[in-house]
Amino acid sequence: MIGALILGFAAGAIGRLLVPDTLSGLSGPRSWLVSLGLGLGGALVGYLIFTVGFGIGDSDVFDLGGLLSAVIGVIILLPFVGIALRMKGRAAP
Repeated sequence: MIGALILGFAAGAIGRLLVPDTLSGLSGPRSWLVSLGLGLGGALVGYLIFTVGFGIGDSDVFDLGGLLSAVIGVIILLPFVGIALRMKGRAAP
């Protein structure tokens, strides 16, 4: 559980640094929670793409060895999350 939270936050923060303008309107604790949620979702997307889809990697969804695939998953999710938040009027354009 602790490993999943660490992986999620690290992947979310790295992904948001690589794609900076998508969620730039967030700050404070909400920004931390969005990074954590994005990282956990990105880890799941990366697991599904690389391990299930391509057969690369191990069978642990949330492990620190999957950080690269989790960051790739976050980068895939970021535009969709940004669009969804803009539609609700919660993020800056």
